[in-house]
Amino acid sequence: MNEQEVERQIDQMVRFIKQEAEEKANEIKVSSEEEFNIEKLQLLDTEKAKIKKEYERRESQIDVKKKIEYSKQLNDSRIAILSSRDEAIRSILTEAKGQLVTLSKNKGKYKSLLTDLIAQAMGKLMEPEVVVRVRECDKELVKEAAEGAKTKFKEAFKGATCNITVDSSNYLPPPPSGKDHDEAADSCTGGVVLTNKAGSIVCSNTLDDRLKIAYAQNLPDIRAALFGIEAPARA
Repeated sequence: MNEQEVERQIDQMVRFIKQEAEEKANEIKVSSEEEFNIEKLQLLDTEKAKIKKEYERRESQIDVKKKIEYSKQLNDSRIAILSSRDEAIRSILTEAKGQLVTLSKNKGKYKSLLTDLIAQAMGKLMEPEVVVRVRECDKELVKEAAEGAKTKFKEAFKGATCNITVDSSNYLPPPPSGKDHDEAADSCTGGVVLTNKAGSIVCSNTLDDRLKIAYAQNLPDIRAALFGIEAPARA
């Protein structure tokens, strides 16, 4: 084999090796690109999942916040409505108390009312002797009303008698002083409190207590009249 043939064979071998190397390099390149693309897609999917999860978390927080805010606004609205209703009902109670104050200033009507209140309390106690507590300003008027109460008691209970003593040392609170006639503990719109001689049995017939009883009994009807709420049927 001459030198030219040797060189030709060497060239062929070089070209073959080079071709093999190029093919191998292309395979590696394609494989690397595939692996890169796969890993890139995996990373993208992972990040997308993270972003989606974070978005859902924030969206959930926003929904919860909206619900809390809505609930708060709804609760505030209900409280405002209840407060307005309570204020409206209290205004009626205050007005009624004002009318009681006015009534107690009408000597004729008030004396007649005191007579009935004393007679009714005597009927509740059914004692041979009772003590009547009054406002100091009503002391003289109650003494007059007591005589009529004795007569009514005697007529109602077939000749029964009862001795009445007006307490001159332990008076009921004085009339309300303010124009709003609020329910101050240190005021009384009128009426009487009767006890047996020992003071162990008490019957309060003050106008304030009678008003409270009437208020409690008629509250459903008052609400129905003011707010259109159907009052429950009474037994």
